[in-house]
Amino acid sequence: MTNKNLINNLKKLIGDSFVLTKGSEIRPYTQGVRFGFGEALAIVRPASLLEIWEVLGLCTQAKVAIIMQASNTGLTGGSTPSGSNYDRPIVVINTLRISSIHLINDAKQIIALPGSTLYELEDKLEEFGREPHSVIGSSCIGASIIGGVCNNSGGALVQRGPAYTELALFARIGSDGLLSLVNNLDIYLGDTPEEILTNLELKKYTAKDIKNSNKLASYNEYDQVVRDISADTPSRYNNNASCLHEASGCAGKLAVFAVRVDTFPKIDKKRTFYIGTNNPDVMTKIRLDILSNFQHLPISGEYFDQDCYDISKKYGKDIFLVVNKLGSKFIPKLFAFKRRVDRIANYFPFLPNNLSDYIMQIISGYWPNHLPKRLENFRQQYKFHFILETSGAGVDEAQTFLDNFFDNFEGNFFVCNDEESRKAILHRFVIGGAINRYYLVKGFKNGAMASIDVALRRNDDKWSEAIPIEASNKIFRQFTYGHFLCHVLHRIYIIKNDFNAIEVKNQILNFLDARGAEYPAEHNVGHEYLAKADLKEFYKECDPTNAFNPGIGKTSKNKDWG
Repeated sequence: MTNKNLINNLKKLIGDSFVLTKGSEIRPYTQGVRFGFGEALAIVRPASLLEIWEVLGLCTQAKVAIIMQASNTGLTGGSTPSGSNYDRPIVVINTLRISSIHLINDAKQIIALPGSTLYELEDKLEEFGREPHSVIGSSCIGASIIGGVCNNSGGALVQRGPAYTELALFARIGSDGLLSLVNNLDIYLGDTPEEILTNLELKKYTAKDIKNSNKLASYNEYDQVVRDISADTPSRYNNNASCLHEASGCAGKLAVFAVRVDTFPKIDKKRTFYIGTNNPDVMTKIRLDILSNFQHLPISGEYFDQDCYDISKKYGKDIFLVVNKLGSKFIPKLFAFKRRVDRIANYFPFLPNNLSDYIMQIISGYWPNHLPKRLENFRQQYKFHFILETSGAGVDEAQTFLDNFFDNFEGNFFVCNDEESRKAILHRFVIGGAINRYYLVKGFKNGAMASIDVALRRNDDKWSEAIPIEASNKIFRQFTYGHFLCHVLHRIYIIKNDFNAIEVKNQILNFLDARGAEYPAEHNVGHEYLAKADLKEFYKECDPTNAFNPGIGKTSKNKDWG
């Protein structure tokens, strides 16, 4: 089948308007949020699970490479092509038109279809008093549920660990080159792919068809893992073999149609503590005391430095205001608007790339300060900021601990009221997007940006040492934020123009290797990181002909892993 025949067949199958081939149309689907850009033969936007299956069949016959994509919110380029040095054309299958979420087992579990997002799930579970594995952080940018599972995304919630399930429905291409459908949802849906996919999407199954499965639908041992503070290994990271199972951690090496995952009770009694200090050893002491002595693990423990505070305040204001005023459900509309603006701007060479970011930044600059006074006061006093969310009996436990802690250690804390709590947490979770915005409109003038998503050893007390001495004069600016109790930190560097960005990043990675750190921690390898041996073997097991997402983890882009 020629490329032209493939395009024609795809258009006959799902309609001309849902097969995109023009450069301006496909760019939003072939460029990552922060990293990665490549070429694609077409973007295909099917409207049903059966259409995905039929599209996969056509692509398999045409022997093209396939990239499965939902919201395209990944930070390491893992859901877009990378460059043009593939040995086959690439078809990107975008699944956002298929966004159903089924609640099962009294909403204690859900079945998520490919385009369903975390913000939709949060909204759907609200009336049942339950919530998904990950909340507000990823949902701020409309991340998909299946994307989180495929990337073992960790999120901020200390008690839950990486997104994980052993219950999934997926297609794979075997070593014989044949496409097959695997139903491991433990739900009887029929015998043929057509029956299975149609019955699932139309919810033509009953409670009797749902098996009370012994397979895991979440990672239920993480609380023990994160409490082991003497361990010489990180608590969670993408190369962790214990979290790699079929769809979980597959990074797009399977075409995942659905996942069955647990939901969690929503906690009513909450209290948020805002902590500041100028001494990294104080932060270490707080972390160790909480994980070793608290009977009840906090909900989350989020860290960011003073520079991140400032960047988020200035360059994350528009996203902050949208979520705060309109809710996270409005974010997909905002990003759709951004894509339209940038697509139009591409027709005019004199306009900057990412024109929408420039426009939104100018508009947000006219809005008054959006942050509470007590947060602003702590910004003036302290370099290190720590937001501790607690619940249930853990509220009083944390209150007693902090009431006494700063009698002996430098720093201070305050108990957030509802508004301060909401705004502090949101301020933290727009940091990543704010840094990206800053780089797009200002930072690029100073050099290349390098991001490192790192999981430190659980017993590493030198967490604040971010770069080796030999790289210190090569960095224009650096930012650090992350999930401090898990010892997962996101570090972003702007490297001076005078130095080779790849060499500097490798110096930093070698420095982390020597300290027993793992990377990436939760963003997955994408096209930015090297997949280590265990992860590479897992990818080959999932996709023996290298048909799906070739080149991921800096592996071969060629057919049959050539």
